[in-house]
Amino acid sequence: MNVNSNNRLHLFPKLNKWLIIIFAVAFIIAGLRGYQLFQYVFEENIDHPGSITIDKEATYQDVLDSLNSRDIIENEKAFRWVAKKKKYPSNIKAGRYVFEKGMNTNEIVNRLRAGDQEPVTVTFNNLRFIDQLAGSVARKIEPDSLELLQYLNDSMVISKHGFDQHSFHAMFIPNTYEFYWTTSPEQFVDRMASEYRRFWNADRIAKAEALGLTPVEVSTVASIVQEETIKADEKARVAGLYLNRIKRGMLLQADPTVKFALGDFGIKRVLNVHLKIDSPYNTYIYAGLPPGPINFPEISSIEAVLNAEEHAYLYMCASDEFNGYHNFAKTLREHNINAHRYQEALNANKIWK
Repeated sequence: MNVNSNNRLHLFPKLNKWLIIIFAVAFIIAGLRGYQLFQYVFEENIDHPGSITIDKEATYQDVLDSLNSRDIIENEKAFRWVAKKKKYPSNIKAGRYVFEKGMNTNEIVNRLRAGDQEPVTVTFNNLRFIDQLAGSVARKIEPDSLELLQYLNDSMVISKHGFDQHSFHAMFIPNTYEFYWTTSPEQFVDRMASEYRRFWNADRIAKAEALGLTPVEVSTVASIVQEETIKADEKARVAGLYLNRIKRGMLLQADPTVKFALGDFGIKRVLNVHLKIDSPYNTYIYAGLPPGPINFPEISSIEAVLNAEEHAYLYMCASDEFNGYHNFAKTLREHNINAHRYQEALNANKIWK
């Protein structure tokens, strides 16, 4: 055996040793990288639980900015890596998203990528005009108030649901509802139509028919009742009074209808000049019910009409004690006495208009 052969034999163990070391190091590096990627995907990545809202035109960077500005994610690098692997940057979905403590990066990205929105709570009450409804609802869903109002004022939309511009108010029953932030004007109105049909079940329709009224007419009376009293325990009595006047064919002479016709509910004292406005809503001039509700009557007001108190009252006047209640009368003579006391109280408190 020559010298070169001996050198090669001594070289092989050294090469094998270095190969083992190289493979071992590579294995360790791969293991560490694998563990890092495992952490990227499955380790909790919520710094502060919270929510973000993503617009329809939002970019991937906009999403990152929203997450970072609210300190929601702890490891942005992990989020970017998982998002890229799941192709989320090219699959942005609008909506409102909520992220809870304990969520890992994979769950965060999956929620965003699937468009798994959290519903928003929409509550509306104490509203009188359609533009107020649009403004109130638009604060909770994506369409702005102008876009929503234009849809609500569309005559084709109104007739599609079986109403006219005066009676359309009746379809929107104040309550608390859940919507997705991405709800469109059409989806909002369709949902309200569905809720209206659900509310007017067979039992309520039967009660309305027993009064000789349609659901819209019940809502119209309820809207007047709602404006007349702030006291829940007085609503059924006020409802009974207006039903009595309707049965007798009397002018309703409801001050709130005049305020609606004038578009000014800030009036505290309705004067003769106010009563002269020529409007189908002026129940001092036109007999019967106005063409539609003068606000969005709440369920309690509608129920007060459907379950009105039976009595013989035909007149009412705000209490001169300014306690929110009314004095009721069966005759005009009694009413004039109550009205005189109230007017004197207004004068004493220097309330002129």
